[in-house]
Amino acid sequence: MFLFLAPFAIFIAWRLSLGSGGPSRWLLISAACALTLLAGILVWLRQEDALPPGAAYAPAALQDGQIGPGHAAPP
Repeated sequence: MFLFLAPFAIFIAWRLSLGSGGPSRWLLISAACALTLLAGILVWLRQEDALPPGAAYAPAALQDGQIGPGHAAPP
């Protein structure tokens, strides 16, 4: 419940602290840089963890009492 309500509380606190002025230029530039960095990291992670085209996924399995990791299996 906290994770759901936290953005609303932060927004209300932000609006009350700024009044009618609006966000500063520095805040807007910082937020744009943070969002650009986040998008870049998400694209990089997507490419890093992707299986090769045509590969089948073999899920994690129990082998000799140990959990073996999931991996790409030949089709």
